[in-house]
Order: sequence, then structure tokens, then C-alpha cells
Amino acid sequence: MSDAPTRNTEQKVEYATDYKPLHDGPLKLARGHRIQYETAQGCDVLLYPEGVVQLSETAAMILKQVDGQKDATGIVSSLMQQFPEAGDISGDIRSFLEVAHARGWIA
Repeated sequence: MSDAPTRNTEQKVEYATDYKPLHDGPLKLARGHRIQYETAQGCDVLLYPEGVVQLSETAAMILKQVDGQKDATGIVSSLMQQFPEAGDISGDIRSFLEVAHARGWIA
């Protein structure tokens, strides 16, 4: 008989998360968040009370569309009109918005 601990493979594993699905209404930057161009870093950053996030050019373009008036569909439509040569980028934009929402950057 082994002294090794046994593992209960039937045990349910639960993960804590504050994830909330992206809503259908107008999107805005979360309270205390703002986008600013940082000359020293040469890019836009997202500033918030707990810190700063350096944004890629694409992330900055998407977040700059989050104006409290457009919903996700409006943001997708606006960016697809600006960049028709990019093809169907709707899935990528929505995915980014989901991540930004999950991280608490947008509300």
C-alpha cells in the first residue's frame, strides 16, 4: 500500500471570477479611466487609479471609439468603415471589447 496521497478526481473545481458579459448598451470608459498619449513611451496609454496600461495602436483606436454613445455594434461599424481594406475585423474588435470589459476598463 502506498503512502502517497490519493487525489479525488470527482471533486469539482470552481474558479473565482468577476467576469460579466459585454452588455448591449452604449459603452464608456470605466470610472477613473482615461486614455492619454505619453510622449516618453511614444504611444497611448490607459490610465486608471491602480496603474497604467501601454496600448497598442489598434487597442487605442478601439478604446477611443468607446465614447458613452456607441454600443459594440456601433464601434465595430465605425472601425470597419474607417478601415475597409482590413476585411471583416468585427470578431477581433468584439473580442477586444470583451477583454476590456472583463478587465474593468470599460463599462
